Amino acid sequence: MLIRRRRLQPTIWAVIILFATVTAADAEGDKASKPSEFILLAQIALLIAVGRGLGELMQRIGQPSVIGELLGGLLLGPSLFGWLWPSAHDVVFPPSGEQKALLDGIAQFGILLLLLLTGMETDLKLVRKVGRAAATISVAGIAVPFVCGFVLGEFLPQSLLPHPEQRLIASLFLGTALSISSVKIVAVVVREMNFMRRNVGQIIVASAIIDDTIGWIIIAVIFSLASRGSLDLLSIAQALFGTLAFLAISFTIGRRLVFRLIRWANDNLVSSAAVITVILLLMSGMAMITHLIGVHTVLGAFIAGVLVGESPILTRQIDERLRGLISSLFMPVFFGLAGLSADLTVLKDPAVLGLTAALILIASIGKFGGAFVGGALGGLTRQQSYALASGMNARGSTEVIIATIGLSMGVLSQTMFSMIVTMAILTTMAMPPMLRGALARLPLGKDEKERLEREEYEQRGFVANLERLLLAVDESSNATFAAHLAGLLAGGRGLPITLLHVGANARPQEKHRADEESPEAAVANAAKASAEADADGGGNVDVVSRISEKTAAEAIAEEAKKGFDLLVVGMDEVAGRDGGFDRRIDELTSGFDGPLAITAAKGVHRSEPTANARKILVPVSGSNVSRRGAEIAIALARLASEPLQVVYVSTTRDKGARRTSPSMSLAPEEAILKDIAATAARYDINVATRLRANTAPEVAILQEIAASRADLVVIGVDRIQGDRLNFGSVAAAVLDKSKASVLLVSDGEVRPKT
Repeated sequence: MLIRRRRLQPTIWAVIILFATVTAADAEGDKASKPSEFILLAQIALLIAVGRGLGELMQRIGQPSVIGELLGGLLLGPSLFGWLWPSAHDVVFPPSGEQKALLDGIAQFGILLLLLLTGMETDLKLVRKVGRAAATISVAGIAVPFVCGFVLGEFLPQSLLPHPEQRLIASLFLGTALSISSVKIVAVVVREMNFMRRNVGQIIVASAIIDDTIGWIIIAVIFSLASRGSLDLLSIAQALFGTLAFLAISFTIGRRLVFRLIRWANDNLVSSAAVITVILLLMSGMAMITHLIGVHTVLGAFIAGVLVGESPILTRQIDERLRGLISSLFMPVFFGLAGLSADLTVLKDPAVLGLTAALILIASIGKFGGAFVGGALGGLTRQQSYALASGMNARGSTEVIIATIGLSMGVLSQTMFSMIVTMAILTTMAMPPMLRGALARLPLGKDEKERLEREEYEQRGFVANLERLLLAVDESSNATFAAHLAGLLAGGRGLPITLLHVGANARPQEKHRADEESPEAAVANAAKASAEADADGGGNVDVVSRISEKTAAEAIAEEAKKGFDLLVVGMDEVAGRDGGFDRRIDELTSGFDGPLAITAAKGVHRSEPTANARKILVPVSGSNVSRRGAEIAIALARLASEPLQVVYVSTTRDKGARRTSPSMSLAPEEAILKDIAATAARYDINVATRLRANTAPEVAILQEIAASRADLVVIGVDRIQGDRLNFGSVAAAVLDKSKASVLLVSDGEVRPKT
């Protein structure tokens, strides 16, 4: 009984708000014709309560929540509420232009936010990865339904056109409306089915992204035509070249500018919502730019979202906050208002009902057929093409946004708008079960299975989830070595690095930062080399150098507030006289609570700090920290000339606890080595394994360094609680006696002394 009451709460609140609004509005009497803040708040509350409530219901039955928000608007609009109780409907949603403009203004801003969110969800790397197939599918999937929609527009009765003299513009608009898929709906359904990383899932989403992008460009050009009222070739050329110039600038200069603005806001503004403010300002600014060049503001908002989504330091918290605001407020208001604007009672006219059925049939056959043919031309199998065509047929939110724009432009009549909204709802509701059935029958290939296993591993991994590195260095060769390693880690994924100079001579050495041996140059060169070794690499690593007048500990603590996933330290003196770390490293790391990487350049790296390690050794023991070290070693081994050396070492120092009989099982240790080898194989890294289970760990590591002639050893270590930085006796012994360079990696967790 309690569960039923909870499920009914949105409906109960909606009814309370509805009757309270009617009562209050009647009490105001002659004031009801004027804009009312109370009515506006009641409208928003109703749309949120009904829309979100029905959205929850839709999700429970396997439908996108946007369908519930659209149905909420239809129920509150003339299709039901206005039909059953017209007088009350006019009180809650008065037809006066001033009152309607208040809600419409919120909805128009909601359109921009929805396009911002859609852009943020656009994965350009995904498009590039399956670009050829997706491009073929998108061209065919747009061309066929566009022609169908255009032909339908040419034969529409004049009664359905608000301006019969502009039939060409209406036909172009209808063709565009029928040809676009809803990338948001497609992505949501594919993601919910855990098919986002499947090959066909990536092609479906990438094709929808290209569809959306091309569609918004076409809509922008048509808007320009409609605003001028005639088919002027000069106007078309201005709109087209203006759009192309806007896109070119956005994806070159604009990409860097957006990243730097977000980084500046994150690093310099103390407000928790500073980055969101900058994102909203960017969206508004780019939307106004597209308006000034004569195309619709939605294009600017969409491209702003794409650029924001590509920013490497857009934290999950900021993304979730922005997404939550849009999903909880603006989506139910906008789609609810779209439902309010649609009047499905027009479908009682047999002629209109027949035209609506024809519209749905033409839209579905055109999109399904075009996408299916495009899939075949793109090299997909029949099963893959069927799944693709099923997914691309969903119109959903994109179709409603386009129809709303067409209604506001005067291109669509109220009846035509209602027909398109009906088509959007029905095609979207039909898509999930069709796509689920198609995807469930697709076999999983060997290569695809290996890729999915690697990506599943990366989701839980340490290196794959790094987003931003902090590099603290002085002017030593070890600093350049640390910069080289940091560049190798960052280059594969284009991670931004903040390089903090903390040495005593940092200020006098500033003029030498452009030298080939500087840490900045080491980062850039290593990042470039790493990107070339990685097919999906980012390569362009943004490096910001800073010099602080504060102490090293204060400087690190101040930088740490900006959010970093790993602190890499490269100082001249690493080991202290008492067996621990040098005092400066103790002070420097005291202000950073996250993961640490301490470098010690030895051997060849003393004279050539930027030389790639020829052979890398990583000891493992089955612990989480040793796995962190193995991940780092695998990432660095892509440029090593010889196989990665993986040695199993015992974690116990008690000789009595060691195996003394060769007959005793070593299956657990061998399983750990096989697991690391399998992980490395996912990245095409060759591995040589060795087992040293009956030797003290520091002795085993030093023996293996000498035997393998490794020039870099990577060790995952625990950070032990205490007044000074302490990674334990094994790390201290290896750091002191190793002839190979050492990289100690801590995951940031502080363990108590044992």
